[in-house]
Amino acid sequence: MRILLAEDDGMLGDGLQTGLRQLGFQVDWVLDGRTAELEIASGSYAAAVLDLGLPLKNGMDVLKDLRARKIATPVLILTARDAVPDRIAGLNLGADDYVVKPVNLHELAARLHALVRRSHGVAGDVLRCGPVLLDTASREVRYDGQAVTLSMREFDLLHALMLRPGRILSREQLEQWLYAAGREVESNTIEVHIHFLRRKLYPEMIRTVRGVGYMVARDEAAP
Repeated sequence: MRILLAEDDGMLGDGLQTGLRQLGFQVDWVLDGRTAELEIASGSYAAAVLDLGLPLKNGMDVLKDLRARKIATPVLILTARDAVPDRIAGLNLGADDYVVKPVNLHELAARLHALVRRSHGVAGDVLRCGPVLLDTASREVRYDGQAVTLSMREFDLLHALMLRPGRILSREQLEQWLYAAGREVESNTIEVHIHFLRRKLYPEMIRTVRGVGYMVARDEAAP
């Protein structure tokens, strides 16, 4: 999934971006609050990690203005401010989580997954579509109880669809989920990933809505 990291500390930002990418996230990193607000408002991200002490516009003001505009992208505040009043203020302004630096990378990843699940009304790590199970924590997929080997992109694309059963996702939306900003993506890349997923799982699981996009149905059952 694609997330935004807003952090002005170069060493920390680089470490978080690299580490989260190794854990399967697509991470765009910005250094100031104004850019962070513009990027989050674009609707291109599944979630955002927001430092409070950002230049140009501090994180609290960014969060306040985003929520005033009804932009509901999940936001995790990551900051050195550990005082209880700061935590209360951040949560009251609309933060979905509040984490104090330093943070364990795996804990941060788990919290981001939890934010995204909750934003889509999903309670646990495991998503089900008929006989297909997808575990977001272990990044494992099973079909009829048997493990299925997927590439990173195939897993992420399947995750995007199973997180939103019954909803059609366009090629552009899927590209945003799979790729960080600035990546050149071939026009048929999503179609190729869909083709291989259908071969590894079952053809009817992922439905093509011509001229619109792709979807998995709610309570899908395999033939």
